[in-house]
Amino acid sequence: MAQSMSFFFLIGLLAFAPLCFSTKTSGGSLYPQYYYRSCPKAQEIVKSVVAKAVAKEARMAASLLRLHFHDCFVKGCDASLLLDSSRGIVTEKRSNPNRNSARGFEVIDEIKSALEKECPQTVSCADILALAARDSTVLAGGPNWEVPLGRRDSRGASLSGSNNDIPAPNNTFNTILTKFKRQGLDLVDLVALSGSHTIGNSRCTSFRQRLYNQSGNSQPDSTLDQSYAAQLRNRCPKSGGDQNLFFLDFVSPTKFDNSYFKNLLASKGLLNSDQVLTTKSQASLALVKQYAENNELFFEHFAKSMVKMGNISPLTGSRGEIRKNCRKMN
Repeated sequence: MAQSMSFFFLIGLLAFAPLCFSTKTSGGSLYPQYYYRSCPKAQEIVKSVVAKAVAKEARMAASLLRLHFHDCFVKGCDASLLLDSSRGIVTEKRSNPNRNSARGFEVIDEIKSALEKECPQTVSCADILALAARDSTVLAGGPNWEVPLGRRDSRGASLSGSNNDIPAPNNTFNTILTKFKRQGLDLVDLVALSGSHTIGNSRCTSFRQRLYNQSGNSQPDSTLDQSYAAQLRNRCPKSGGDQNLFFLDFVSPTKFDNSYFKNLLASKGLLNSDQVLTTKSQASLALVKQYAENNELFFEHFAKSMVKMGNISPLTGSRGEIRKNCRKMN
């Protein structure tokens, strides 16, 4: 609904076994054992609340994964996305990529509340987002990885950053790749992380132009399978139905697997930003083919890229704060 920073990680990540990463940042070091002494039950608590939420609504896994992505691409992985408007802050929740679509905030609140009872003002909201994204992926059947921890929370938000830095469904391939490179991510990360669209939903308004007027000539997108397009038009009319939801991966919409890439090769990617991975770059197409053929390779690359994305400009050391409430500064 959801990227190789200088190839920090030289060890191949096994698809089903988490490895330990320690990630150097400008302000300190992120490492999986960060809370072992200060809040030993932290990861257990996060996993428990996420599992309950996903059991109640399978879609929540994709929603929580998307929150981490939309947080990291704006000012780094600092939980700026979670702040409500107040005291001179204009919330990122009002941006075009987030308005009427970003969700799962109540789950993050529930996790934070449980952690505050267990170990007050210790676990950051930014780390909660990173852990919840990993746990959601695993619960949906995807790969596991150890999450480097130690991020702190921002004291501000950026509505303009959210509007400009998050890749949009209608962006060109080059624009999307540029937005990834701006974050220190590369083509492999772009294709691997796009695979998160193996779960979750998208709204009619995000792909309508592909059905009716892709290039301003009142014609549908020629790269979209026309029988699939006809099915989509049934619930995504030329006008109205903006919020109608559609599976990003209609084959296995709640299972984290490589069917998303198989759909792309069949010209059945839902979003323009999905399908351009096969039509605008030979290097990107080659990766799509590899992932479609090899689920374990996709899992390996996805896990590596998630760790790298989680290392975008974290606040560490004395920078930022540990919020008591993820929606507002202390």
